[in-house]
Amino acid sequence: MMAVIRCLLALLILWTVPVHAQVAPPTHIAAELAAEQAAVPGGQVTLALAFRPEAGWHGYWSNPGDAGYGMRLEWTVPPGWSVGEPQYPVPQRLLIGGLMNHVYAGPYAVLLPVNVPAGASGIVPVEVHAEWLACTDQICVPESANLTLRLAVAGSGLPEPQRDTRFDGWRAAMPALIDQPARFQLTGNALRIAIPLPGDAPLEAPHLFLQTEQLVDYGGDQRFFRNGNMLIAELPRAGLNASPQVIEGVLTLGGAAQGLRFSGTAGVVPAGGEPVGNQAMVDAPFWLLVGGALLGGLILNLMPCVFPILSLKALTLARAGESATGARREGVAYTAGVLLACLALGGLLLALRAGGSEIGWAFQLQQPGVVAALLVLSVAIAANLAGLYELPSLSVTRSGGRSSAFATGLLAAFVATPCTGPFMAAAMGAALLLPPWQGLVLFATLGLGLALPFLLLGFVPALRRVLPRPGAWMARLQRVLAVPMGLTALALLWLAWRLGGTGFALLTLVLAVLVVALLVLWQRGDRLKLAGAAALSIMAVALLPFAQTTPAARDEGGLLAAQPFSEAALAQARASGKPVFVWFTADWCLTCKVNESAAIEREATRAAFEQAGVVALRGDWTRSDPAITRFLTQHGVAGVPLYLWYAPGADAEVLPQVLRPGTLPALAGG
Repeated sequence: MMAVIRCLLALLILWTVPVHAQVAPPTHIAAELAAEQAAVPGGQVTLALAFRPEAGWHGYWSNPGDAGYGMRLEWTVPPGWSVGEPQYPVPQRLLIGGLMNHVYAGPYAVLLPVNVPAGASGIVPVEVHAEWLACTDQICVPESANLTLRLAVAGSGLPEPQRDTRFDGWRAAMPALIDQPARFQLTGNALRIAIPLPGDAPLEAPHLFLQTEQLVDYGGDQRFFRNGNMLIAELPRAGLNASPQVIEGVLTLGGAAQGLRFSGTAGVVPAGGEPVGNQAMVDAPFWLLVGGALLGGLILNLMPCVFPILSLKALTLARAGESATGARREGVAYTAGVLLACLALGGLLLALRAGGSEIGWAFQLQQPGVVAALLVLSVAIAANLAGLYELPSLSVTRSGGRSSAFATGLLAAFVATPCTGPFMAAAMGAALLLPPWQGLVLFATLGLGLALPFLLLGFVPALRRVLPRPGAWMARLQRVLAVPMGLTALALLWLAWRLGGTGFALLTLVLAVLVVALLVLWQRGDRLKLAGAAALSIMAVALLPFAQTTPAARDEGGLLAAQPFSEAALAQARASGKPVFVWFTADWCLTCKVNESAAIEREATRAAFEQAGVVALRGDWTRSDPAITRFLTQHGVAGVPLYLWYAPGADAEVLPQVLRPGTLPALAGG
């Protein structure tokens, strides 16, 4: 009878006091204290502090980086019990305002080993006062909780809770410990670390999170080199920690691989090695990058929005009576306009990235306002080519002069540079990683390539003599060139709809029509109607920001039924053991759309992918997406397109930027 009473009392205790977990009151990051299973006397039990951030909020790693602070714990346990050091999962990088943060943007758990004394029995209270920082990109809120766990001890004659299976996932998120020590060496401006790593270990986009604080610049460029079975990391120095005895950290390998935890002491770090990751691209001969930028700029002249402009400016040099001096002056002025536009766009890109913005090449076309301006400009140019009026800078019947050529160069560079074509991808990717002055040299070289045909026409009389002699056909050609310019305007109208919604696109079209009316009325000298059109144009410009909306996301899987790209989706796809194809595109990228039509969204590709079980992921960079921007930068490119093929268990293979119809079926084995 007494045994029954004791059992009922035990069940009453278990019913009234939780033995498995306690959840903190609601906060921006909810906290829960949980035990994996019942404690074994004389052994060890693992506890977990599980956190669930609200959408848009994040917590911090033990070393928070440039801002924030890590978690603080105060434990209250019975005599003989002790709690070990917290074990954190692999963190994520978050750059805000130029400050690098080490964070957790989704649910995560910190594991804690607890030593159980041999004489433990019954139900033991374990209490912790936890403090942490919860942040968004805008604000931070200190949070805390007092958590108490009634921990059952095995063999006490009481019902024991079942093992908590969530610990399997939490433990899998922990970085594995490298069983060999690392070595580190401090120089005047860098920390060099030699980390044991097999020479054949997959290494896609490495990054090192240093747990030791006040030692390195967290947001600085990290350089990696393979040296046999050692990975050499070089991190820029910063902070007040001048002579640490031991350093600890986590190395992430990129792709689907988890991180590796290491500990190191001072020692000799070997020099040299084969560059890996972005460093392989940065260490490419600078002359080779310059050559790629020059060739890429030349190819941009064939873009449909640039070719009509370039054609007309070339024809101005064939006018009767054009002097060699005038031709050279126009060539230099046009080149100056192109170089100024490329340097301005490149300099702005580098400055914004240095300030913490995660943007890439062609970032301007991710802004609805810029697209609206380009649409208005394209419609105005198309109307000029069609003969509704005549702009001096885009005319074959007027001399135009140096100011006209300079303005045309500015225009050509601005509308040509958004797409990343062959040869220029590596150069533009390196421009974002190299020192600023070298990046600006590459941007200037891209502009020189764009301006080179017109510059050569100005300085090489033999090339001008090859051009057809002027005549009435030039006016007819001008009308013909209005067609590709009009198609460009239609493409920009579609892009304005994709970025800003239907109302925004229609209002931008109305504004474009009003600007054309303004130019027509200005040439006719009708001041009264001109004033009315100007007033309506100003009203349309003022209303544009209010008309902008974010269109609902659409399912764009296409024939391949592609899933939206995310690093988590990529990791899951690679873990499945199937081949994976990832492509990054944008609605404003002509090269991307041609490849999709000619090589990706085809029945032959779909059939080959289905037969081989290929998982397809699609990254849409039409709108600004920091996650995609970071991924592109990790793979050494500044913009789209980017095509990656992952064979099972292998690193990414970067495919050419121009795909042939048989490229993907051949990779899939079709």
